[in-house]
Amino acid sequence: MKAVKIFSKKFQFINDKSKETLSIVIPELMDPNYGFYVWPCAVVLAQYIWYFQDAVKGRRILELSAGTALPGIVAAKCKAESVVLSDSFLLPDSLQHCKNCCAANELPDLPVIGITWGLFSPDLMNLAPVDIILGSDCFYNLKDFEDILVTVSFILEKNGECQFWCTYQERSSDQSIEPLLKHWDLNCSQVSLAEFQADGPDIANSGLPGNHTIQMLKIFKRKPKIG
Repeated sequence: MKAVKIFSKKFQFINDKSKETLSIVIPELMDPNYGFYVWPCAVVLAQYIWYFQDAVKGRRILELSAGTALPGIVAAKCKAESVVLSDSFLLPDSLQHCKNCCAANELPDLPVIGITWGLFSPDLMNLAPVDIILGSDCFYNLKDFEDILVTVSFILEKNGECQFWCTYQERSSDQSIEPLLKHWDLNCSQVSLAEFQADGPDIANSGLPGNHTIQMLKIFKRKPKIG
């Protein structure tokens, strides 16, 4: 990785009921690569994980296109049974940056593997069992939508009750995934950001998501009709 300026951003998650806190430090690079800094969607997804810790405790987690891996790191801190982080095997610098973010939070041993949307790599084919898939702002470029859902559908098919928790930023009314969900035999449910105190402009003292409009979905395999 070429020499670039590194800035550290601190995220302070707070449980209003128990007053428990969690501090995460993410090194961000001044680089055109999207995966080198934290996006608003990542903070929203991390807030959901923090708010509903019991939902990830003891579960096996995979984060797709992890980038700075904020949601996956929070899941690991919330006592998930296992957390595997992934990014494209075509982007070795992104994989290394993901490892650096883990090391910055005393999680140097979290596995980081290469999974590229739409491609059936050895890491994808040999993936250990998964309960929850995480993805923040994967639905960015319309051309990638089907490749993302091909990968997600493959993992869900192999893992029974597994769900894909994803957050995305509304950028265009034309960017709908509904037809692709139907094509790949998937259903989804929307999660209100108000349910986990993520509907404001400043989560975890980060200044994010700001004025961006973020949505959260849970995607799962459609169950066959009986009779």
